[in-house]
Amino acid sequence: MIRKHSATLHGHRTSFSLEDEFWEELKRMATDRQISIAGLIAEVDDARPPDSNLSSALRVHVLRTLQQASPPTSHDRKAGVDQA
Repeated sequence: MIRKHSATLHGHRTSFSLEDEFWEELKRMATDRQISIAGLIAEVDDARPPDSNLSSALRVHVLRTLQQASPPTSHDRKAGVDQA
């Protein structure tokens, strides 16, 4: 299910929509790094291209972080999947 969330980033309220699975993973990532969820969202917001939206940037951040944490499998190597 997609839910709307809001956060204060650099003194301004903003909202974004995320599936529950992405939201839970973002919270876990923030906890693992010992930072607030708002702090993690602000980092992603600051790093995203100006023409992208925050919801998409958060999803891509979760995906890339999980990809970097997971070594390529033998299936990926056989299929020629590039883990960049």
